Amino acid sequence: MASSPTPPPPGDPIGAQPDRQVCVRHPGRVTALRCSRCDRPSCPDCLREASVGHQCVDCVMEGNRTTRTARTVAGAEDNPRRMVVAPVLIALNAVAFLVTAGQAGSAVDLRGSQLYADFVMWPIGVYFGEWWRLVASGFLHNDPLHLLLNMAALYVLGQLLEPVFGRTRFLAVYLLSLLGGSVAVYLFDSVDRPVAGASGAIYGLLGALLVTQLKLRANLTPVLMVLGVNVVFSFTVANISWLGHLGGLFVGAAMAAALVYAPKPGRVFWQAGAVVAALLVLVLLVVTRTALLG
Repeated sequence: MASSPTPPPPGDPIGAQPDRQVCVRHPGRVTALRCSRCDRPSCPDCLREASVGHQCVDCVMEGNRTTRTARTVAGAEDNPRRMVVAPVLIALNAVAFLVTAGQAGSAVDLRGSQLYADFVMWPIGVYFGEWWRLVASGFLHNDPLHLLLNMAALYVLGQLLEPVFGRTRFLAVYLLSLLGGSVAVYLFDSVDRPVAGASGAIYGLLGALLVTQLKLRANLTPVLMVLGVNVVFSFTVANISWLGHLGGLFVGAAMAAALVYAPKPGRVFWQAGAVVAALLVLVLLVVTRTALLG
């Protein structure tokens, strides 16, 4: 007498048919597919294409957590992204120039602009407590050519350096170089000579590029040639603040060295400490100069 087959256990949709299993994430879906990594049954909605076969979403997320992110020499994520900081800085400089030119009614004679008068790097103004001039002056320019040359340089250097340093580090190098140029003017220039422009920051980025290329053991000749031409330009062209240029160059190179040569264990801590230390040194120099002038 033939016996009837044993029915599957109650509530078990798999039964004795191994090819009819349910998805681990969707118990109501029968599937014959499996994750190539963990071998668990998964429905098509829960599988993602991998280099070999298909993996379930759980394995994909686990792989993303355990995959080490590639880093640049300065510790930024090594994934090329479009510039953000450099274009924003260019826009700020352009807007500042349009405002000053509008107030003055001229693009080449800005003496009638109140914004220019209030923010230009005027050492005697810093002495009387107008410290904002040390940074704000770096966003002012004396004429369209002055603006164009600096912003073109910022765009090119931003393309080279912003991906290497990352947005935060790049902005720190730029602003500290700008401040370094202004501090050099305050320390060594005449107290009644006004200075404006982003040149100190631009020279700081040139110094940062030189240090970065040195760290990467790349060909230094192109950078040295550009830097040499600009240094000669600073000393031979009238009405150029070579002190601001050299101050920015020195600070930018020093900051880049602190960022790219920071030890990997605790790198972010050491880099942040270097930024804070540089800022404190520059502030101390300003305070000391003010006291000496008094």
